[in-house]
Amino acid sequence: MKISTEPIGSIPRSPELLAAITSANGGADLPKQYEKAIRETVAALEKTGSPVITDGEQTKSSFATYPLEGLTNLTAEGMKISFEDGHFRQLPFLTKGPFKYGNYAVKYLDAAKKLTDKPVKQAVISASALSLIYPPNGIEGYTQEQFISDLLNECEKDIRQCLQQGAYKVQMDFTEGRLSLKLDPSGGVLKHFIDLNNQVFNRFTAEEQQKLGVHVCPGGDHDSTHSADVDYVDLLPHLFDLNVGSFYLQLASEPDRVKVLKTIKQYLKPNQKAFIGVIDVLNPAIESAEDVKERILEAAEYIPLAQLGTTDDCGFSPFCDDVSTTRETAFAKIKARIDGTILAEKQLSA
Repeated sequence: MKISTEPIGSIPRSPELLAAITSANGGADLPKQYEKAIRETVAALEKTGSPVITDGEQTKSSFATYPLEGLTNLTAEGMKISFEDGHFRQLPFLTKGPFKYGNYAVKYLDAAKKLTDKPVKQAVISASALSLIYPPNGIEGYTQEQFISDLLNECEKDIRQCLQQGAYKVQMDFTEGRLSLKLDPSGGVLKHFIDLNNQVFNRFTAEEQQKLGVHVCPGGDHDSTHSADVDYVDLLPHLFDLNVGSFYLQLASEPDRVKVLKTIKQYLKPNQKAFIGVIDVLNPAIESAEDVKERILEAAEYIPLAQLGTTDDCGFSPFCDDVSTTRETAFAKIKARIDGTILAEKQLSA
């Protein structure tokens, strides 16, 4: 039986592209650098044999902040997300309403689709993550209820545009799911996040929901995480309440994979597919195809083959300035995932 395999999304940017992004004089040359980066990334993904393509998020500021690009009603002093190595990322706060996206993901999809005949998937940020930009003290003349209404409309629009433009899959990044249990061990915030995202997903038909997916991980930035110390099995029972067809689950870097697989088996619904992470993107060592095959065979003991897929634990560079992994390493790891998935297919079909 065929085992589906898909990338998460981001690929490290080249030194030339990063130099153009950060250079005071690079602005004029930036569009050409972006075009070159997307073209080279799509070609390199095709060379790995990847059956599904992304643009590598080459032109995104980050997986989370692309909708905020160009907005003028933001202040930089927002929520901080701390990582184990001591660094942090900070979201902005909204200063006034109404809230509208400054940028939609469909433009990344369109750019990649022009360069390949293969299926293209598109990552989008979650409504739950963007809900954190509303300041705790409120905004005069713009209630949180009004903000949430606008946010849900914009998130739906972001997804729907991608489906209308022929996206093979639209993947919502939900890294804040596991983090929420660190911030609120009672699970109240997680349940709120699940409900918020389902309010978006429930605007789509059952057929459309099968083209939607959710990615979860404990964060991955500069080879560090923000919530790996949270027990995965506290997240998973709630995660599968999300009304989508595909789940992209970090697993290769998990210390007790069997415990996680048993939990997936218990809660995965019949109309859902689990894409298990077989590549540890935070580890510079490149997995062999045999390593990947063994991880898949392990997963196949718990997950029905018809509901099993493979992926990477996370994107390789969710923030554009993350150079902890080279492009060469990222593509080598992706090729190992694809080759290992083929090996596992052959053994499981024998």
